[in-house]
Amino acid sequence: MNDTSALAAAQALDWHDVGEPDDFPDGAVWPVIAAGTPIAVFRQGEALHALHDLCTHGNARLSDGYVENGCIECPLHQGLFDICTGETRGGPVTEAVRSFPVQVRAGRVEVGVPAAD
Repeated sequence: MNDTSALAAAQALDWHDVGEPDDFPDGAVWPVIAAGTPIAVFRQGEALHALHDLCTHGNARLSDGYVENGCIECPLHQGLFDICTGETRGGPVTEAVRSFPVQVRAGRVEVGVPAAD
């Protein structure tokens, strides 16, 4: 079981179409909205990742930041987050940013957002 299916099994997710795989260039970050949530989508080779698009330190949009060495650098205070997990990789940030599962189904990229109660 991969990370995406493990997360889906742990909680009910609504999957939201955010584009085609080619919409997300390798090494870049792209802002999307899924279920009203701002999300930053990243591509590393063939892998796609998604994080909440707001820094936990200063509420800056991570999609305005810089991708380097598997991290996104917040444009406001240069805090670093791992694009695969959302974990912090460099201060001043101390709180991880939420990550979301991503899948490609029928040629479309979908982000899994927890279902509303």
